[in-house]
Amino acid sequence: MVLIGMLDSPYVRRCAVSMKLMGVQFEHWPVSVFRQFDQFRAINPVVKAPSLVCDDGAVLMDSTLILDYLESTVDPARRLMPAEVARRREALRITGLALVAADKCVQIVYEKEQRPGDKRHEPWLERITGQAHAAFGELERVAHRASPWLQGERLTAADVVTACAWRFGQFYNAPEIASARFPALTAYSSRAEALAEFASTPLD
Repeated sequence: MVLIGMLDSPYVRRCAVSMKLMGVQFEHWPVSVFRQFDQFRAINPVVKAPSLVCDDGAVLMDSTLILDYLESTVDPARRLMPAEVARRREALRITGLALVAADKCVQIVYEKEQRPGDKRHEPWLERITGQAHAAFGELERVAHRASPWLQGERLTAADVVTACAWRFGQFYNAPEIASARFPALTAYSSRAEALAEFASTPLD
């Protein structure tokens, strides 16, 4: 299998870290949707990162759908999504918050770096920044209870996406997402980023 996309995407990084944690063997091709658009389009015509090229040539896209598929291919003991109903629901709740945080942080980057300054709409930028703060605020409450991971002693899918969203936000949006407002997330992120699967999959 081949994972396509840059690790500066929280979605690509989420997949890469998760695949390592699950023991899934894969190649990573760091193809940019911006700088290498035509090369990416030759792999996936809709140019969506991440894309996963399966061994039989089938192409999957969207990090959540890719990981849903991969979970079905590994031993239950290696899966990151809890099986028990209540724990699974909580993992999905946290994952939803982290994906909103990531989505809004990506939108902030696009507003600042892709849209010309004279075309920037400040009310929209304020709105998405507020949504990012709200999502990280909810995650801060979850991280405050971490022991050491968000759902207890075992790292889950919710941990991976939360850590990837936070790292992305701090790398690209530090002025907008001040770490001082989120001390529990900051400490939690340090624990996650120290794991070999994260350290060997750096955003930068």
